[in-house]
Amino acid sequence: MASEAATRPLPRSVHASIRMAWIIARRELRDTLKDWRIIMPILILTLVFPWLMNWTAGMAVEFVEQRDAPIIGERLIPFLLMIVGFFPISFSLIIALETFVGEKERRSIEPLLSMPISDLELYIGKMISATALPLMGSILAISVYLASLYLSLDYAPPLGLLIQIFVLNIVTALVMVAGAVVVSSQTTSVRAANLLASFIIVPMALLIQGESIIMFWGDLGALWVILAGLLVVMVILVRMGIKTFNREEILGREIDELNLRRSWQLLRTFVLQPPVATNAGPVDPGSVSRVRRLVRWLRRIYLHDLPYLIRHNWLALAVVGILLLAAGAIGWAYVRAYPLPQGLINLQDLSMADFESVSNIGFLPSLTTGSIFLHNVRALLLAALLSVISLGVTAVLMLMVPILAIGFLAGQVAWLGYSPLAFLGAFVLPHGLFEIPAALVATAFALRIGASITAPREGMTVGEGMLAAIADFGKVFIFLVVPLLLLAAAVEAHVTPAIVVWAFGG
Repeated sequence: MASEAATRPLPRSVHASIRMAWIIARRELRDTLKDWRIIMPILILTLVFPWLMNWTAGMAVEFVEQRDAPIIGERLIPFLLMIVGFFPISFSLIIALETFVGEKERRSIEPLLSMPISDLELYIGKMISATALPLMGSILAISVYLASLYLSLDYAPPLGLLIQIFVLNIVTALVMVAGAVVVSSQTTSVRAANLLASFIIVPMALLIQGESIIMFWGDLGALWVILAGLLVVMVILVRMGIKTFNREEILGREIDELNLRRSWQLLRTFVLQPPVATNAGPVDPGSVSRVRRLVRWLRRIYLHDLPYLIRHNWLALAVVGILLLAAGAIGWAYVRAYPLPQGLINLQDLSMADFESVSNIGFLPSLTTGSIFLHNVRALLLAALLSVISLGVTAVLMLMVPILAIGFLAGQVAWLGYSPLAFLGAFVLPHGLFEIPAALVATAFALRIGASITAPREGMTVGEGMLAAIADFGKVFIFLVVPLLLLAAAVEAHVTPAIVVWAFGG
């Protein structure tokens, strides 16, 4: 106990905590600068790569000017500017992946973890050290590229675009480092950390491709939206790293092991047991039949488990509900920017033949109960699966898209002179009374699965917390969402078309 008290950090001011974090960062930077295998690639990418991109930009501008398309060259240069800044940042992964697991393999982590500093100070210090050198290389590479552009092509990008590129590179580096430090603190070998790094570099590469499309499109305002999203992801990853960081586990973890049998048993326990204790006493398995045990379990699911889970996940439900309302409002607002021509949508003299023609579109389900039901179930299960690797973000976005489309169509209907309330009441409300609550509940519990990774439940590891969240999602999905979706599919296939024809038919 005396040794634990000696190493436990005393409460410090913010200034003192920043100073302690900087001591850790300075130590890491000094060790990194001694490793030529890291320094040389950064120097090469910083000094040589910009001149290569400058030559590429000059060739591209000359090529497009010969074909009277100078706008393509103008939009290619900012993209190359972003690539020049991104390549040195990619080395932040190499440094960040070494932060904890590399020191563990070199057997130099024990003195570091025994220092009287808080986990937050140690974590922030490691992040600063992993970010500083690649970020300085990125800024230097951009500066070299800009100087070469000005000397060779007499080109200077607009100040606003330059600020966007600098800020995007900084935040991208922070996101990559935050994710890599989490990986480094949760793995037992550099090899395993390098394998898991693909979950960081692949999404970031896809993001760079998306940013390039936006730059060629010319809608630079969307880059600020991406920047805001990256800031949110960075905060989530930093919070996740701090929540899951444990000094004792880093020292005691010897090998990465995936125990499927134990995971299955734990998941089965979470499914069969109530989320909290009930007033019912224990049931002797030999005293009742299997059918009666099943009936009692289903009765407990509907009378206790589902109400408890809905009540104690009200925040996730509220967040998803607010985002859906925002999606509908955004869809309505986009009508001003993209109004449809008058007469394009005709809601007069609709008949059942119109619904049959729509159901023949390839990407839409046919107008049958089974097809609509399976389509909705697949979409919600896919969203839940993707929430594991996207921290719940994908599940919310997948539900916001159709709500945004509904808001956009309602706004277009109002623009064309029809009643939006009549449109929503006929086309959406009959089956939406069941389908929208079901999708909202499923998405909220999928969001909880993603949140369980960043904020494990008290007394549980990350894996145990995620299994508990999956069990809660399974209960709610099977016993609440599926019945609602089945009822909604039947109404959408048989009732909604009749109401539409009654309201808008001849």
